Amino acid sequence: MSPLVSRILVTVVALPVVLYLVWLGGWWVTGLALIAALLALHELYVMGRSLRPLVLAGYAGAILTIVGAQAGGFPWMVGGAIATLPIAFVLYGIAETRQSATVAIGTTVLGVVWIALGLGHLVLLRDLPDHGRLAVFTVLLAVFADSTFAYFVGRLIGRHRLAPTISPGKSVEGFVAGTIAAVAVAFFALYEERDSFLSIWQAVVFGIVVAAAEPLGDLFESAIKRDLQVKDSGRLLAGHGGMLDRVDSLLFAGPAALYAILAFGYG
Repeated sequence: MSPLVSRILVTVVALPVVLYLVWLGGWWVTGLALIAALLALHELYVMGRSLRPLVLAGYAGAILTIVGAQAGGFPWMVGGAIATLPIAFVLYGIAETRQSATVAIGTTVLGVVWIALGLGHLVLLRDLPDHGRLAVFTVLLAVFADSTFAYFVGRLIGRHRLAPTISPGKSVEGFVAGTIAAVAVAFFALYEERDSFLSIWQAVVFGIVVAAAEPLGDLFESAIKRDLQVKDSGRLLAGHGGMLDRVDSLLFAGPAALYAILAFGYG
């Protein structure tokens, strides 16, 4: 089976499930985010196994972070992420590892702050009163449109490299096309709610914020994978790579979207 065919099959099967759970909201979204976080963390820790991360501390921190986001909002989410540090320190004290504390604990905490906090912000975004469902759907569609247009335009006419030392395949032309697509999605998705949610100019700015964060999330994971000398985070999703490869953009776009909405005075 070709990578393209496997990507299409995974999308056809997984996308309706994800969208349905997002539509339901509440603990359904929390469960979805938790599964994604644990799988992505596992992939990160496998890629960085030579750094000897404290895996159990990372899993515990991820659970506390995402469950905390749903149960107690922002303070509990941040508290769960911070709890990873002392848990990792305790486990380091009783673990038999020759890795330095800075590297082992730092790798552990990085995974929780990057992955669990990123997905936790999406849980908070979905829980926004009145417009949480619309906000999350807009982010998901904008990120999908951004990455799709950036990929195909980059393949067709991309000549100028966006970040050649990190991800040589990304182009400035693709970035511009992706930004236009993300802004267009945000504009049309939020247009009907312009009088009760984001105004037209706020929707445009919202799209720009998501469009700026999306490639940063992708490039951040590319930098980590390049540093750890791996191509894909895993094979869980066949042609899509691993779970981390699928959610990397959302880990930056989700928080950016939430803070943009809060900055506009909603939530």
